[in-house]
Amino acid sequence: MALKIHHLNCGTMCPHGAPLINGHGKITDHGHMVCHCLLIETKEGLVLVDTGLGIQDVRYPQQRLGHAFMAAVRPVADYRETAFIQIKELGFNPQDVRHILVTHLDLDHAGGLPDFPQAKVHVFAPEFRAAMNPNWREKLRYMPHQWSHGVNWVTYETEGETWHGFDSIRAIPDLEDEILLVPLVGHTRGHSGIAVNTHQGWLLHCGDAYFHHNQMKAEPSCPIGLEIFQRSLAMDNKARAHNLSRLQQLAQNTQGEIQLFSAHDSLEYARYQ
Repeated sequence: MALKIHHLNCGTMCPHGAPLINGHGKITDHGHMVCHCLLIETKEGLVLVDTGLGIQDVRYPQQRLGHAFMAAVRPVADYRETAFIQIKELGFNPQDVRHILVTHLDLDHAGGLPDFPQAKVHVFAPEFRAAMNPNWREKLRYMPHQWSHGVNWVTYETEGETWHGFDSIRAIPDLEDEILLVPLVGHTRGHSGIAVNTHQGWLLHCGDAYFHHNQMKAEPSCPIGLEIFQRSLAMDNKARAHNLSRLQQLAQNTQGEIQLFSAHDSLEYARYQ
């Protein structure tokens, strides 16, 4: 059964230096990044892939997101971009969100968790362990108040069948092989992609495994600002680079059979609007 997908931007960010971020424009222009999330209609209710920023993040951005994040990426605090509000505007009840799959638990991917307290939250076990017991480098990326309301966590170790050469984990058993966690560690200790079977074939939400659409081309490239950003934030840069190479091969070998996109590239998000 192919699943129906809605693409949501749950957090616009405007860092300084457009050519360093988007690869074009003037250095005095602001860059444009998104928080690309998915809302999936399934027989088991609604499923979210990542949450972007939540209602409380938008209401109290300095306190919830921290001064460093606010200064670096300059998020737009707009209630209309929260997953909760967008789901209502699509005509759904937010309480019908039964499951949330997170690529990882960085603050701009997990901020909406408190808006869906009824949902099961599915995450790769190494990511859960990192977020619950962060080392000194990880304390700025994880915000424990985003899950202090009490979360119904469902964690997974690596197991299951391979998916196009990648390890995969069946995240929601009742959906058989329609939504899979695909471990892509490096950016964080337990970073994962999320593969979804749609009416147009498979989508692979790559999270922060890469940041710019040109990285998936036959001759990959990346704006210098994003390249530095990726390397500096990676918990394991060697693993990140290895998985980036594997994704590039997947993109080239499948020739559009599988649609790959990252969490923050605004051009990739625009393809689905």
